Amino acid sequence: MSWLERHARFTQRLAQTVAHWCTRLPIAHVAELFGLHWSTVRTLDERRLDATLAALPPAQPTRLVMDEFALYKGHRYATVVMDADTRRVLWIGEGRSRAAIRPFFQALGSDGCARIQAVAMDMNTAFDLEVRQHCPQARVVYDLFHVIAKYGREVIGRVRVDAANALSHDKPARRVVKQAHWLLLRNPDHLKDHQQVRLDEVLAANQSLMTVYVMKAQLKALWTATTAWAWRRAWKQWMSHAEQSQIPALIQFARRLRGYWRGILSRVRWPMHTGQLEGINNKIKVIKRMAYGYRDSEYFFKKIKAAFPGNP
Repeated sequence: MSWLERHARFTQRLAQTVAHWCTRLPIAHVAELFGLHWSTVRTLDERRLDATLAALPPAQPTRLVMDEFALYKGHRYATVVMDADTRRVLWIGEGRSRAAIRPFFQALGSDGCARIQAVAMDMNTAFDLEVRQHCPQARVVYDLFHVIAKYGREVIGRVRVDAANALSHDKPARRVVKQAHWLLLRNPDHLKDHQQVRLDEVLAANQSLMTVYVMKAQLKALWTATTAWAWRRAWKQWMSHAEQSQIPALIQFARRLRGYWRGILSRVRWPMHTGQLEGINNKIKVIKRMAYGYRDSEYFFKKIKAAFPGNP
């Protein structure tokens, strides 16, 4: 009988229908809909996932994007690796350490590692070191968003708190500075007129905040340099201004950033970023939320890879 596999308890049509609804509803809801046990529904869905992933062509990536997402509460993370050209999720694993991501490069093999030309990531030392070990010819490209976010936390946030503490004798002025947190971090192109007025007032009243705010714009400009020489001039200028600012948080950030200059310069040759993967991470959150979480990480990872098979 063509409609029933050997030793199967369900027809192929039922199995396909159940698996189809598992892409849109939680397993518990599908089980209730069809009057089946949840473990049966999961088995049918897992068969579909295995068949879908097995039918994908062998991946031959040349550019990669790496990022992590929260797997569970309590700072437990998983790492995602995506093909930057096809947007296919190639690999997912628990953790974000060197040992956690090493299986990906081992599975890629020496020939696959030799094909990699560039890898976009945040300023994660574990990712950086592992890429350099397995793909020494590949260029590491640091993502602008993560660097600016780190600058906002470590520099603008610190200077804003110090400015607010210095105004302890003037509570109205202190409140204005404290409430300017998101105004200082937000993209100025997205500010409304009244927000821009408030921001201008805060910056005019505090020289240190004005300095670190202007330095943030100059830091962003490093990712838009068109040539290596233009980047070098902008980099040396930014570092010089940071050292001369006499702002401890800014000086410390600049000294730490100095060791990452190669990954920032690589952006000139390889205009890559992790924005593609950030969008996928949002979809991953939807998949996880739809099922109220997953106890089996391997099953969860299969659903993610099947949801992002890449462009043909």
